[in-house]
Amino acid sequence: MDSLVTTEWLAGELDKTDLRVVDATYFLDRDARAKFENGHIPGAVFLDLAELADKESDLPGMVPSSEKFASRMQSLGLGDGSRIVVYDDSELKTAARAWWMLKTFGAHEVAILDGGLAKWKDEGRPVESGKASVRHRHFTVWKDESGIRNLEQMKANQQSKDEQIVDARPSARFTGAEDDPRSGVAAGHMRGAKNVPHSELFNGDGTFKSQDELRAIFEEAGIDVDKPVVTMCGSGVTAAVLSFALHLIGAKKTALYDGSWAEWGAREDTNKVTGPA
Repeated sequence: MDSLVTTEWLAGELDKTDLRVVDATYFLDRDARAKFENGHIPGAVFLDLAELADKESDLPGMVPSSEKFASRMQSLGLGDGSRIVVYDDSELKTAARAWWMLKTFGAHEVAILDGGLAKWKDEGRPVESGKASVRHRHFTVWKDESGIRNLEQMKANQQSKDEQIVDARPSARFTGAEDDPRSGVAAGHMRGAKNVPHSELFNGDGTFKSQDELRAIFEEAGIDVDKPVVTMCGSGVTAAVLSFALHLIGAKKTALYDGSWAEWGAREDTNKVTGPA
């Protein structure tokens, strides 16, 4: 299974017993569950990104423990050996966060539906409503932290510059022309970071741009995709869109700063700069 699948491909695979479809829609300002129950791809289950987080952290949406993640996957009927296709219906393109978490916690075959629910519905394909009925499956407890960066690692990288940093926030937030929406979080960006707003990676119908176009976007921002890259954003959600795009174009050394600007921008012991990269 490719990492990015089409609506046509998914329509032909829906009846396969090893396939699991996951709605990972998430919004900053409202609960997405009601939207899921109102209409979703047949057989899909709802992955609640707002709940699937470390609730002991004062930062938003931090990755949970491997035990919590495995338990939630089991309750959704996602298990070892499942082929998982994730989609969303959010401008934040939150399927990428689900993809990144699933890969981090050991799922082997995970893909994103290109164009998401909007493209599926625009093509007149079937949807169903209500809550999904699932059978629990075993999901092995496992976590690969090599693709996660924390505050101390990001501070160290400011000195070593071993890893490039690319920020997925809109340009006005990145430059500081627009205040951060979170109280107590400074405007601007991390010193040395480059800016690739996640929205630039998509065509008008919500599908990802071609691999050549994606590579050109990163290169024009000053990112060498053949060298190590750390993605970040406001709270680690749209950063995963950049991580997925980098994956599509063959980048091998990528990581995601999970605390992102919500952490860096709120602290007194971190540098913040404004203006263009």
